[in-house]
Amino acid sequence: MKVPAIKKLVETQTIESLRQAEELLIDEKQPDFEIEGADEGEQLTHIFGAIWILNHMHDHGTDFKTALREFTQKVRISIS
Repeated sequence: MKVPAIKKLVETQTIESLRQAEELLIDEKQPDFEIEGADEGEQLTHIFGAIWILNHMHDHGTDFKTALREFTQKVRISIS
């Protein structure tokens, strides 16, 4: 997981375009926009992160940095 890749998606894509990209990757097709990542798994991780952050920003009225901090905290807890 690379934070700059997630940030780029948050800044340039909508939730709908990210969901469509997720479906395309699952179907082993390439989305219409670039998603950084070494493989499809890392690309999906970046998409999931961007979707989570965009939803959190919308639902809680927070800025990107706050939503990113909460997302990375959840990731840390899930892998520990």
